[in-house]
Amino acid sequence: MIKDVFINDVGPRDGLQNQAKILTPQQRLQLIELLTDAGLDGVEVGAFVSPKAVPAMAGTDEICQQLATTSCHYSTLIPNMKGFELAEQNKLKLASLVIATSNTMNEKNIHMNNAQTMNMIKDVIHVSKTTEVEVQVYLATAWACPFEGVIAPQQVIDMAGSLLELGASRLVIADTIGAGDPLRVNTLINQLVKHFGSDVFSCHFHDTRAMGLANLYAALEAGIRRFDASIAGLGGCPFAPGASGNVATEDVVMMCEQMGYKTGIDMLALLDASDLAVELTQTARGGNAKTWLRKQYPKSN
Repeated sequence: MIKDVFINDVGPRDGLQNQAKILTPQQRLQLIELLTDAGLDGVEVGAFVSPKAVPAMAGTDEICQQLATTSCHYSTLIPNMKGFELAEQNKLKLASLVIATSNTMNEKNIHMNNAQTMNMIKDVIHVSKTTEVEVQVYLATAWACPFEGVIAPQQVIDMAGSLLELGASRLVIADTIGAGDPLRVNTLINQLVKHFGSDVFSCHFHDTRAMGLANLYAALEAGIRRFDASIAGLGGCPFAPGASGNVATEDVVMMCEQMGYKTGIDMLALLDASDLAVELTQTARGGNAKTWLRKQYPKSN
């Protein structure tokens, strides 16, 4: 199948990092395996961060060592050079760094300001060129920061240009706290695509104000074909007040497929993964369309 839209599920990392119930590495691996079976193009399997800061991500190395060999693109979040080294040691091919558009968010998230973060990213990307690990960069709080408010589009464009010049393999434009709206999303993404083309971008939306799917559609209309989503709508950043769950993977797949795009994802298998996420966390409720979807794709047992 030729895919039109590529979906990366961030549930096992972004979806679980802020949950009250901390899952074991084996439980997280079980969820990853179901997502892989469903045909996701990518799965974010964890984060090489301090377990003291983010206890839910402890054991990411244990998970990486048990990942099945598939066509799925596995990735991990890394905060710095040490995280990159751990990603390489665990034989991952894709690592994700994060820089926020605002100094305050960077300081809260990774304890560095924008300039320091950009220098760190430069160093990591430089080292990555001698390895088999690609480094993509999340440009967080692209529409609004919980501490500094609305972000000017030109600030995002300038930072995107700098990151691409450094050699980032892709930029993920992220609405970290779900403060964007379809008009502003479409406007910014159109500007980014005009400057740099669409192939270097992916988008990541949270559903805080119930506009996640609408924002994703606005980015789709602007030419983006790669998106993050989170199984069962899990999500939330422990360092970004007000951030709630990501747009649910099952909702995204449903919308794209209904519009005629091909995702290559098996909806029945995806709903099984959603059920497991609900069962394991006891907080996830599933995508907004899940009740309807289950009627179309009933369980076989």
